[in-house]
Parts: sequence; C-alpha cells; structure tokens
Amino acid sequence: MRSRTLIRTAAVLAAVAALAGGTAAAAPVHDGGHDSARDWPQRLVDRTPGLVQPKALTVDRSIGARRAAQEVHLAQQLYTFWNTGQQRYLDAAISPRFRDNTLPAGRPQGPAGPVFASRNFRAAVPDLTCELSDVLIAGDDITARLVFRGHFTGTFGGVRGQGQRVEFNAIDIQHVGTDRIVEDWHIEDNATLMAQLGVNG
Repeated sequence: MRSRTLIRTAAVLAAVAALAGGTAAAAPVHDGGHDSARDWPQRLVDRTPGLVQPKALTVDRSIGARRAAQEVHLAQQLYTFWNTGQQRYLDAAISPRFRDNTLPAGRPQGPAGPVFASRNFRAAVPDLTCELSDVLIAGDDITARLVFRGHFTGTFGGVRGQGQRVEFNAIDIQHVGTDRIVEDWHIEDNATLMAQLGVNG
C-alpha cells in the first residue's frame, strides 16, 4: 500500500511539473532481466489497427508479463475511446463500478462520466484526438501523459469556435482491478485549453 502511495505521489508531482511547463526526472525501472529493458515493454503493445499506440512505455517487470500485457491493453482501449469517442472501447476498459476520484463539477460519477465529457467536448472540437505520449505501469496502476489536439469548430461555454487549433496536456492515474480499471485520478491543463477556446475559465 505504501508503494502505491509513493507511485501516485511521484506521478502527481510529475504531472504538476509537466503542466506548469517544468520538467520532472524519471528514475529508470530496473527489471532484473538480461534482455533489453527497452525491447521488452514494446512486445506487450497490441498492434491491432485502430488502437492508439503509446509513444513511450515503461513497465515494471515484477508484475509479470501477463498482468503487464493486460494493463497495457487496458490503457490502449481507454485512450482509444478518448481518441475516437467510440464507447465500445470505454466499456472494454473500465468496470461498471468505476469511480472518478477527481470528478469535475457537473460530470456524473461512474462510467457515465467519461461518456458525458467526451460527448460535450466533441461538440466543441469534433476532430479531437488523444495522443498516448507516455505510459508508466507499476503494480496495479497505469500513469499516462496525454496530448489532446483538434480544432474548435463547435460551441463551448456559449462561445462559437472559429476553427482555432487546440492542444493541451493531461495526466491520468488509472487503478486496475481484476480485469478492468476501477478508479482514476486526473489533471488537465485547463488554463491552456480555456485560453485557446477563448472562454473565461
């Protein structure tokens, strides 16, 4: 339990530094194996067309190859949902008992929350994409750095978009249960987003 708390604390500190425009050093993961630590995690990635591919992946080998592959796949499914808006990917990734521990005001709790957020944001930015820039898997937790991009051609907060480009970062921590994600914590660079949309935050 203490290890999980330390991992989450480190992830939150890295998130704050990244969103503030700073940098955070990452310690290498020692896997104890003889084959390349860089090659091993890439073998866990599902290359199915349509699934988002992580740009960078770090995995703690102590959790075992089967669990590691499961968590990588869950991350790919979840962020394919954010990349496409297709609910089938969300349903495959999160538990019906899913809980958002950093729930924004006005968003429903549980699995309905991501659906609500995706639909509302896609009404403003219909071509929204989600890049899975960095993934760190340690124990039962998935930490991801995301880059969202698109063009503001819809309406948000009563403001009509003029086609301006949108690009902002987010950091997620997903906690995995037996077979799916059961809870999460997340932080988005809303200051940058609202400035790009021209909406008072």
